[in-house]
Amino acid sequence: MTKKIIILASGGGTNAENIIRYFQKQPSTSVHSVLCNKKDAGVFQRSQALDTPCHWFDASSPNFLLDYCLTHSPDLIVLAGYLRKIPVELIANFTNKIINIHPALLPKYGGKGMYGMHVHTAVKQAKETESGITIHFVNEQYDEGAVIFQATVPLLPQDTPAQIAKKVQSLEYKYFPLIIEKQLA
Repeated sequence: MTKKIIILASGGGTNAENIIRYFQKQPSTSVHSVLCNKKDAGVFQRSQALDTPCHWFDASSPNFLLDYCLTHSPDLIVLAGYLRKIPVELIANFTNKIINIHPALLPKYGGKGMYGMHVHTAVKQAKETESGITIHFVNEQYDEGAVIFQATVPLLPQDTPAQIAKKVQSLEYKYFPLIIEKQLA
């Protein structure tokens, strides 16, 4: 039986694209669909180019995500740049079946408002000597779910936030599909 993934995204969709491409080569798993809460997000074009359904939804609609996921029964829900808090009802119905990737080594630089360049700027300002990714289960609090996997990358004192972002993204692209696959095994 084929395992089914639903991706939630809010932005450009580079991680979603990477995940879709990876699983197009894995006959035992498919990306069923991508759900996005921003009508003009780049993830729509990336998903369409890969023949993967991508649907806009109104994030203020309280039951859409739960109803959609209950109807389509994913084996895993993957947050790939999704910037909204996950409804408690969805978490309760899909315990340890919702994972997120964070562009820092949690518990540092996590929580509400810590996403994208905000994270990399904070890492730079703190003069960290390394950064990385954290893949974790989603719970009721931002970035506080149990850690599944972390990977690090060394930072140089002269690295800019944009350079830090590029280093961290390379870890995201390398490891996120692999960890998703392990969660489905």
